[in-house]
Amino acid sequence: MRQSTELLGAPERLVHIGDRENDIFEFFCATQTIGTHFLVRTCVNRLAGDGGHTIADEMAEVDVQGVHHITVAADDVAELELKYRRIRVLPPIGKHKRYPAQTLTVIHARECGEPAGRSRIEWKLITDLPVASSSEAIEKLEWYAQRWKIETFHKILKSGCRAEDAKLRTAERLVNLIAVLCILSWRIFWLTMINRVAPMVPPQLALTEIEITTLDRLRPDKEPNVPKSLTGYILKIARLGGYLARAQDPPPGNIIIWRGWARLNNIVLGATTTTNTYG
Repeated sequence: MRQSTELLGAPERLVHIGDRENDIFEFFCATQTIGTHFLVRTCVNRLAGDGGHTIADEMAEVDVQGVHHITVAADDVAELELKYRRIRVLPPIGKHKRYPAQTLTVIHARECGEPAGRSRIEWKLITDLPVASSSEAIEKLEWYAQRWKIETFHKILKSGCRAEDAKLRTAERLVNLIAVLCILSWRIFWLTMINRVAPMVPPQLALTEIEITTLDRLRPDKEPNVPKSLTGYILKIARLGGYLARAQDPPPGNIIIWRGWARLNNIVLGATTTTNTYG
């Protein structure tokens, strides 16, 4: 947190988002010291107010202040009840002399009813930012939801690029390798996401001409007169990675795209080498 804040040089612009492992009171105090902000999923039911009750006790007194709908799957929309309150949160017992109490906002989002086939969605967030309306509480929920994309990026970096399997012997070489793999992982992740949010954009937005030409030769279009879109080429890449593209199959994920992308790059490299060597 300190390093990223120093790099940007504008702590007031940053909101550090963390999962439950980041629910640390010392972290809350450190953000206040350097003037930056945080939004963390909480797992600790801390003492609140004058110390005679907990955060959960206070939030139990709060009425539902809004409703938010999120799409879990194509046919699964969850309705979340929202609660939020500004609460005086006390440091852990034994640390009250080292750390002052913090006035923080607690946001609870709980799904109405018991959904079929999955666990009920229940998020408990804590932040130093004020929340005065349901729209501001929903904004914080959407900010936290973006955190999962970071997990997905790391999954591509580790499972696809196999960054953890590198056998380099010096830190400098490892840093250089990870820098290159981060760019590659970002592109795989971006391809997967752009396919879901803007499927009908031209393929040139994400692919080079030689990649498009190679995919056309490997997977000719059944209807050549239909305008070409990025989603069609993402599907061709996914098929190279083992995607079956059945009617009931979900959109191809990052690992499938990674496999197809790796195979496509090998084919493009071979075709380019052959052309340059033999004309």
